[in-house]
Amino acid sequence: MKKYKIFAEDKKFYLGTISSEEGQFSAVHLEQELSEEEAFSREEEFLIPGLIDIHFHGCLGQDFCDGKREAIECLAKYEIEHGVTGICPATLTLALEDLDTVLSLAKDYAEEGEKPGEARLLGINMEGPFISHVKKGAQNEKYILKCDEKILARFIERSGGLVKFVGLAPEENPGFEDFIKKAKGRVKISLAHTNADFQTALLAYRAGASHAVHLFNAMTGLDHRNPGVVGATVESKEVYAELITDGIHVHPVMVRAAFALLGEDRVVLISDSLRSTGMPDGIYDLGGQKVQKEGKRCTLVEGGNLAGSVSNVFDCMKTAVQLMKIPFRSAILASTINPAKALGVEKTVGSISVGKKADYLLLDNELNLKAVYQSGKEME
Repeated sequence: MKKYKIFAEDKKFYLGTISSEEGQFSAVHLEQELSEEEAFSREEEFLIPGLIDIHFHGCLGQDFCDGKREAIECLAKYEIEHGVTGICPATLTLALEDLDTVLSLAKDYAEEGEKPGEARLLGINMEGPFISHVKKGAQNEKYILKCDEKILARFIERSGGLVKFVGLAPEENPGFEDFIKKAKGRVKISLAHTNADFQTALLAYRAGASHAVHLFNAMTGLDHRNPGVVGATVESKEVYAELITDGIHVHPVMVRAAFALLGEDRVVLISDSLRSTGMPDGIYDLGGQKVQKEGKRCTLVEGGNLAGSVSNVFDCMKTAVQLMKIPFRSAILASTINPAKALGVEKTVGSISVGKKADYLLLDNELNLKAVYQSGKEME
C-alpha cells in the first residue's frame, strides 16, 4: 500500500497509509512520526485534509451574489479543482430582496446533496448589511442597515439555516449586546467592516461575538495605546480570526504577528476572492460597484479602496508557507480544521480521522497540488 506523509489529527506529520469506505476514512495507519523538516526531506507525497474557504465571493466571472445557480456551480467546481473541498461563500451588502434570492438559491442547491466534482457547501458568510459606513471598504453603502433581529431571522429562514456568520459593526448599532446575545446558538456574530474602538469590540466579544472578518482589513488596527478591534480579538481567546494571505492585503510581518499573537489554532486563512479571479485584467462588477483588476490587486474604480483578491485558499496557504515563512503545520491548520471549527462542522470534515469525510489532497515538496479526493474518490 502506498505510503504518504500524512498530516494527522494530532497536528503532526507521520509516514503512513489511509483507507476509505462509503465516502469516509475507514482506517488511518500512522507508522513513523516526522518532524516538519524530516517530512520535507522525504520524497513521498504529503496527504493533508481538503481545504475550507469560509470567505470568498466569486471567480471566473461569476459571483455568489449573482443569484444564479450557474454561479454557485462555477464557484464549487473552481474551488475543488484548487484543493478547496469545503466552501462557505460570502454575501455582499445588497438590498434585502436580492439577499433573499441568493440565500434561497443556496438553500435549494444544498438540499440536493453532495455533487461529485463540486466543493461541499458548508454554509454562508454574511459580510453585511449590519456594517460600518466608515469602514465599508468595497461594500455598497446605500444598503447598510442597523442590526435587526427580524432581519436576522429572515436570513436564517431564507437560507434554511445555511447562514453561519453574520457581520456586525457594534459601534453603529445601539443595543448590539442584546442583538448578539439573542443570536447566540442560531448564528455566529462576526465583527466585520467596523470602526469600533477596543472597549466596544471587547464588549461585543464578551456578549458572544466569536469571529473577526479579515483581520487588519476594514477595522481599527493595533496601536500601542488604542488596541482597536485587532487588540480585542487577540484578548478574546475563543474568537477565530480570518486572514487574507494573498500577498496583497496583509504584509508578511503582520501575518507572522497574527499567528504569534493568536496562536495557530485561532487563525483562519481566507481568500476573499472576487469574480475577477482567474480572469484577465479589466473592470468587473462587485455588488453594483466597479472594480479594477490589475495583476493581483483589485480596487474600487471610485475611491480606490482595496476590494478583495484574485486568489484561492490553496494559493494563500502556499504563499503563507513559502513567502511569509509560516510553518506548514500552522498553515494547514488555518486552512482545514480551524475553519471547520469556526463553522461548527469539525465532526465531519477538517482533519484526517476515521469516520470523517474522506476529503483530502496530495502535494509534492514544492506544495504543488497533485490530486484532490472528495469522499474518497479522486477528482479528474
